Amino acid sequence: MFFFRDHLDLDLGASRVEIAFTDASVDLQGGDDKPGFAADLGRVVDEAGVPFARLSQVHGADVVEVVETPPRGPAEVPSADGLVTVRPGIGLMVRAADCVPVLLADSATGLIGAAHAGRAGTALGVVPRTVERLRALGARDLHAWIGPHVCGRCYEVPAAMREEVAALVPQTFSETRAGTPALDLGAGVHAQLTQDGVTVATVPACTLEETSLHSYRRDGAAAGRMAGLVWRR
Repeated sequence: MFFFRDHLDLDLGASRVEIAFTDASVDLQGGDDKPGFAADLGRVVDEAGVPFARLSQVHGADVVEVVETPPRGPAEVPSADGLVTVRPGIGLMVRAADCVPVLLADSATGLIGAAHAGRAGTALGVVPRTVERLRALGARDLHAWIGPHVCGRCYEVPAAMREEVAALVPQTFSETRAGTPALDLGAGVHAQLTQDGVTVATVPACTLEETSLHSYRRDGAAAGRMAGLVWRR
């Protein structure tokens, strides 16, 4: 179920933050009305041991703070692309099928965050805004994990779109292996994080190339959604 799993030890005794990205053995696309969603979400919750707050992702830059324990059953889901929380016992989830899932944790305080950065969200700065929100809550030593996403050699886009995004985040400028215009959203997000003084780890996997992961570019409307998960028990 987990393609990648890691943890961050905290300066809070024996406490630690858990990090994970799911694979294609679970599909977290859609919501409570989608057949199979509740079962796959339940598998994730049971494995992690915490309930997960999630979003209706809209390719924007809004960030919400989670202050209450999310219910395990059907729930009203806010529209945003970033999540933060100060509370242990709550997991945060973002979903992707080529976009960049970013997980954040602060080793000094245990604060956690998550962001979904597609083309629009990267240009709008959803990841820097999530970092800013965490620091406003007291984060002092932030670490980030950039999850699997479509790579800069596979994400072909029109030339005008590449110019538009690269004008805002220059590190996204890329070319495919065939020499056509492309965007490297992972490189752009990495640059945004390092510019903000965040320690960054990248999971080296392209969703389009790695068949054990969901990819909209590869599978179209049939593609499911993987999840980036961060939690502290």
